[in-house]
Amino acid sequence: MPDIHPLGIRAKVLLSSVFGPYAQDDAYGSRKINPMELYHNQVTRFQGVFSLRMFHRSFGLLMIQSNIDAPCTLLDFPTRERFVEELQERSYDIIGISGIIPNVRKVAEMCRLARQIQPKATIVVGGHVTNAIDVESMVDADHFVKGDGVAWFRRFLGQEPAAPVRHPAIYSGFGMRILGYNPKEKPGDTAAVLMPSVGCPMGCNFCSTSALFGGKGHFVNFYETGDALFDVMHQIEQRIGIHSFFVLDENFLLHRKRALRLLELMQQNDKSWALYVFSSARVLESYDIEQLVGLGISWVWTGLEGNNASYAKLSHVDTKALVRKLQSHGIRVLGSTIIGLEEHRPEDMPEIIDYAVSHATDFHQFMLYTPNPGTALYEKHKADGSLLSSDEIDVADTHGQDRFSFRHPHIPAGWETRFLADAFMRDFEVNGPSLARLIRTQLAGWKRYHQHPDARIRRRIAWENRFLGTTYAGAVWAMDRWFKASGRPVADLSDLLADIQRHFGWQAKVLAPIIGMRLLMSMKAENRRLQEGITYEPETFFEKNPAAMAVDRELAGKHKPVEDTFRPVAVVTPAMA
Repeated sequence: MPDIHPLGIRAKVLLSSVFGPYAQDDAYGSRKINPMELYHNQVTRFQGVFSLRMFHRSFGLLMIQSNIDAPCTLLDFPTRERFVEELQERSYDIIGISGIIPNVRKVAEMCRLARQIQPKATIVVGGHVTNAIDVESMVDADHFVKGDGVAWFRRFLGQEPAAPVRHPAIYSGFGMRILGYNPKEKPGDTAAVLMPSVGCPMGCNFCSTSALFGGKGHFVNFYETGDALFDVMHQIEQRIGIHSFFVLDENFLLHRKRALRLLELMQQNDKSWALYVFSSARVLESYDIEQLVGLGISWVWTGLEGNNASYAKLSHVDTKALVRKLQSHGIRVLGSTIIGLEEHRPEDMPEIIDYAVSHATDFHQFMLYTPNPGTALYEKHKADGSLLSSDEIDVADTHGQDRFSFRHPHIPAGWETRFLADAFMRDFEVNGPSLARLIRTQLAGWKRYHQHPDARIRRRIAWENRFLGTTYAGAVWAMDRWFKASGRPVADLSDLLADIQRHFGWQAKVLAPIIGMRLLMSMKAENRRLQEGITYEPETFFEKNPAAMAVDRELAGKHKPVEDTFRPVAVVTPAMA
């Protein structure tokens, strides 16, 4: 651990994510196949106009900014030119840059620019990129921070690292686009992000996040108790008026005592929040469905990995039955499957893909088996000499959506790209657009719970399904017409629309074709744009914490107003640790 910075909390800090654009092929490591869009990158990228397009903020940087008392400016998704402009216009004592391993050249370039323009600044690099091979020789930085950046920065600035963690009150996503349509994002429509813990004690051998925070058996709890977590959620609800939370925790329900205490408090305080969580299948099975519904679990991202995958989190779990049960209660499921496990062989891949697709999850992520530096899987392949050298694969291409970074024992080099594409396309062909699957699952939940005796559950179901008889009915109408026009009618879509209209009556019957026609037009326009090669990029965010704004006021004069772009992200502090 380095000494405390000489200026302590008087040090001016700049935090930045790596520069864009991202969805293009360039010398810095951007790849068109690897855009800054989680869903379109790894989940729906072969679904064309039906693909869910949206961006997510750099949550780790936001968490650090919220928990240091020094003046701190955050530059999220800058261009290279905007990053240079910031360095030229304002002086900083500490410059922190975060990235993932495929972006190591961007991190190196940003450190080079920082050293050139502000040579007196201390440069700190964090995030998954710190596990990159030879990162300390590639990147000119003073400190490389692995693990908990909040505690590290607090120590470096002379603050108490174990102080209660303040949580930013922020939305989980922005820039949503689907069917060529940008829904207007009203306050409360988008979930807030909630970060109870980082790391995962399950310690799967391929998991970079688990490895970054200590590996198997290790994790960092920001909020140990259900009381502290409830207090933070309640404050976030009051600050930004949300109804739902995207819980950024590798295995939220694994912390059973905390989760069940949260359920008690939600019941006692009549909270009808919806929670979107990550959870392993075995942990999900350990809860009664009444507990999951009571907690507001309405969306689950869970690892399916592959048939006969030897991971403890899947032990003795019938994942197909689990998915069907969750969906029948209105819980949308995003399943995650690995292509290229060590036992996979070319002749078995059609069966392996069909097994994954047969789960009929609402969304399905497919990723290549990838031994990222820092993981146990990487060490295994390093030991047996099967890792590809930097001459054989560019580090920018090790993102898991194109090719292996090791020599597979059975799959010839290059074949994995086709198998990955086959998996995405097969899922789309068999199960249809994820949007339609999501609507079908939500309708199942509405039918089961809209007359539930618990008013708290009824309110959540009503809120989550408020668009079923209007916008969603129109979307199904438009999707049905799209496939019929292409000569590939999907019977399930006609049945789904009829089911919606049966339950929502005249409203759905009248509005479905009206809204659907507008959506069909936007789909056609979007399809033309996609055929022309259009890509989407996130906007740049420039935010300052209160200490940084105070410095600006002091420099500019007490009576000069602070620009709106300098307004800080709202921050909440738990009343109970």
